[in-house]
Amino acid sequence: MNKLTPKKQTPKKQTFIQGTMILLAAGVINRILGFIPRIALPRIIGAEGVGIYQLGYPFFIVLVTLITGGIPLAVAKLVSEAETENKPHNSGFVLRVSLMLTVGLGFLLMAVSLWFAPLVTRNILTDSRVYYTFISMSPMLVIVAVSSVYRGYFQGKQNMIPSASSSIIETLARIVFTLWFSYLLLPKGIAFAAAGAMLGVMVGEFFGLLALLWQFRTDQRRSPVEKPSRHIVASRGLLSRLMGITVPVTGGKLVGSFSYLFESIITAQSLAIAGIVTSVATAQYGALQGMIIPVLLLPGALTSSLAVSLVPSLSEAAARKDRLTIHKRLNQTIRLALVTGAPFSVIMYVLAEPLCQLLYNNTEISGMLRMLAPFALFLYVQAPLQATLQALDRPGRALFNTLIGALIKLFLIWYLSSQPEYGIYGAIIAIIINSIIVTFLHGHSVSRLLAYRFKLLDMLKLGCAMVIMAAVTMYAFRYLPFDHISWVQFFAALLIGVAVFLITVFYSKLVSPRDMKRMPVIGKWFGSAEPKNPAA
Repeated sequence: MNKLTPKKQTPKKQTFIQGTMILLAAGVINRILGFIPRIALPRIIGAEGVGIYQLGYPFFIVLVTLITGGIPLAVAKLVSEAETENKPHNSGFVLRVSLMLTVGLGFLLMAVSLWFAPLVTRNILTDSRVYYTFISMSPMLVIVAVSSVYRGYFQGKQNMIPSASSSIIETLARIVFTLWFSYLLLPKGIAFAAAGAMLGVMVGEFFGLLALLWQFRTDQRRSPVEKPSRHIVASRGLLSRLMGITVPVTGGKLVGSFSYLFESIITAQSLAIAGIVTSVATAQYGALQGMIIPVLLLPGALTSSLAVSLVPSLSEAAARKDRLTIHKRLNQTIRLALVTGAPFSVIMYVLAEPLCQLLYNNTEISGMLRMLAPFALFLYVQAPLQATLQALDRPGRALFNTLIGALIKLFLIWYLSSQPEYGIYGAIIAIIINSIIVTFLHGHSVSRLLAYRFKLLDMLKLGCAMVIMAAVTMYAFRYLPFDHISWVQFFAALLIGVAVFLITVFYSKLVSPRDMKRMPVIGKWFGSAEPKNPAA
């Protein structure tokens, strides 16, 4: 009987580095592709249209967080533990319960969003033209709810390919339909064009969900999700553990989401108090949130990938009480985040004006980017540190740290942006101070929890490499003989600066050949990566 029973094919788990690199590749592709609408949309609907689009978005983020805030992390963590303990029936239980929970909440909040849209856009926001964007985004809540559960499920199985492929498909669809719908609706006015852009985002999310469902169906044929039988039931307390992880993580993310929401409201109100007319205030807010912040967060493709891969990896190590592996993973993550983010920070500071001209045909906003750029590294390190606290069952600490930073940021926005001499730059100062405070609080919490010591020598080496790169990039941009073709001058200076940074990083041993050996594809150029460690 046993000989005739076909053996189930269990998909091979990816290693930590492989999973990170898969998500990183997808993240980089998505960020690059995502800049197509970021660049084209302001040229179609202008900074004011982008402002209308951005003013409605924080409400959507809050609703999405209520539905899915902690679900992907909880599903990934519990599925990872179930697979480690060889209890696939627990994985199936977590998947089904999470789907029921998120879909129910999705439909409920979609109805609430549609019902209160006139009240919110008329009385809370400073620009009533946001109404059409608000209506357009509401049906997306259910789509995002389902997608988040399946992404968490695949990540828990340490199979990052479905998440990566679906996100690329989603981005491609979003590019096409966002620009198409906004262009088609532009003759009806800026408000309708902004709503068309949001409809394009919804279509992209739908295509991403279809890709996840197809991948799940394919995997289920090979290795079906087991349902608990009379003899094998889901472990007791699994539902309470699911909610125990979901609720505090959702709370932590809600702090960030509400902070983003209140930030949009308080910024708009404060700029009005400062005497800035509504259309100008909307355009300034659109420039900051829709044009500058996305450029600043471009390296977030790496930090998000690291954070997602870190959760199941640290959860497994914690289950084995393997502190050495936890320290190793954390050190890898922080070093990768800093080394990858540093050249972006330098470029955004030194070449802020030509970069804004190249992307948006607008140099007036370059001052915002230059002011934020030196502090971007705090943002790049923040996500992995927060993921570490969540993976080690300390989401409450991450919530507290985020809450402290959010309260300080909102107060500073209200105090500074309402003063005419600061205006929109008051919000920028508040964002900078928030990023520093939250990152230091997360770092302190991780250090106390794990007796982990951050490598100050590496930070010093990185600082020296950034200064050298900045000097070389500035010199190259000023004196290269391509100044009559601005984009050639920009990219030539950029490439020279990055090359100098990489040489400095390798010379100072911030990145070693051993690190490169562990990378997929290019690792073979640096020799064998033996001895192989399956947990690596």
